[in-house]
Amino acid sequence: QAQLAESGGGLVQAGGSLRLSCAASGRTFSRYTVGWFRQAPGKERDIVAAISYSSGITYYADSVKGRFTISRDNAKNTVYLQMNSLKPEDTAVYYCAARSSILVTVKPSEYDYWGQGTQVTVSS
Repeated sequence: QAQLAESGGGLVQAGGSLRLSCAASGRTFSRYTVGWFRQAPGKERDIVAAISYSSGITYYADSVKGRFTISRDNAKNTVYLQMNSLKPEDTAVYYCAARSSILVTVKPSEYDYWGQGTQVTVSS
């Protein structure tokens, strides 16, 4: 089992940057695929980015390609989401999630473990 905790959210002006971290417990975290999702008020929870356990495969939603970068440090049991050129439409609660599979997927229902979320607010 894995427990996840996000950090790094906050308030930033449009065009600014934030780096989110997802710290995980559990010795087998390095075998998990990890995704970052976000949910704005009144909207569904959508995939932002995902990374395979070996970092060999990454996925990005079209809306964040070229601006966001997902990475992981398995020695630290941590996955990062570097967010640059932030826009007001990036405002949401950001969640990290993990699944005990080598396959990258974009469906929230296919992730087994979730963090509590961290708020990201981008002002115009």
